[in-house]
Order: sequence, then structure tokens, then C-alpha cells
Amino acid sequence: MGTRFPLCTAMPTNDNTPRNSTQAKTDKEMLFKGVTCALIGLVILLAPYVARSGSVRDLMAQATLVGWFALVLGGGFIVNYLLRRAKRKP
Repeated sequence: MGTRFPLCTAMPTNDNTPRNSTQAKTDKEMLFKGVTCALIGLVILLAPYVARSGSVRDLMAQATLVGWFALVLGGGFIVNYLLRRAKRKP
């Protein structure tokens, strides 16, 4: 039996090639998710200080853990977007 060669060989990619639309779309969605989550987190964290109703103030004060989670998650998405963008540019 002879040596087997793969049917398709991968060509080396050039870093200067333009990115395809799916990767660009993924990056934009990552940034959108990050900004959205961060804004939701900020709203939840700042709501007890802005709310006029006492019951709403108490309710939002109990949701601080959710607000911090959303803020950290949004920050993670934004950092991931920035790292991908930095990797893309030489």
C-alpha cells in the first residue's frame, strides 16, 4: 500500500487579507452584546439612587448582584471584542 496524501491541503493565509463578513458580523455582535449588558448593569446598579418610589428602590437594591453580573459580563464582551480587534490590526 502506498503513502496516503490528503485530498485537500490548506493554503497558508495572509494576515493582510480582508476579513469575511461572518467574522466582522460576529465582532459587531460581540460589541453590541457588551454595550447592552453593561448598560443594563449600570441601570440596575444606579436605579436605587434614582427611583422615587420606596418599593421600587427596595426592589432594585435587592438586585445589585444581578447588576454587577451584567456589568462584568458586558465588560468581558467588550474586552473580547477589543482583543479580537487588536489581533486583527498589525
